[in-house]
Amino acid sequence: MFGAGQVAKKVLVVEDNLLNLKLFCDLLRAHGYDALAVSDGREAVRSAREFAPRLIVMDIQLPHVSGLDLIGELKADEALKPIPVMAVTAYAASGDEDRIRAAGAEAYVSKPISVLRFVEEVEALVG
Repeated sequence: MFGAGQVAKKVLVVEDNLLNLKLFCDLLRAHGYDALAVSDGREAVRSAREFAPRLIVMDIQLPHVSGLDLIGELKADEALKPIPVMAVTAYAASGDEDRIRAAGAEAYVSKPISVLRFVEEVEALVG
């Protein structure tokens, strides 16, 4: 799929809703990204270390662990800190975007997502 000299644009997708996970990964793959799906947030940090993505798409409402806590953990790790995080959440209350950005997310997209906005945000963060 990638010619000589081309590097896969790897994106880690952390999302517990399997329909959303499939949608995000399908969208990313349709736009030339190599997407790795992680449905259990507890696997997110280990997966980020092993996969070395150029972007992490992070659901905020996850079972077992908060997406906000995971963003904090990623940003506290020197090796993972430079990887931009795009938070995706159904949370749309006043102040939520500020809290998500304060946790370290570089971008925020609310659900239900606009496919165009999702792809634009990814492209802005990964290039």
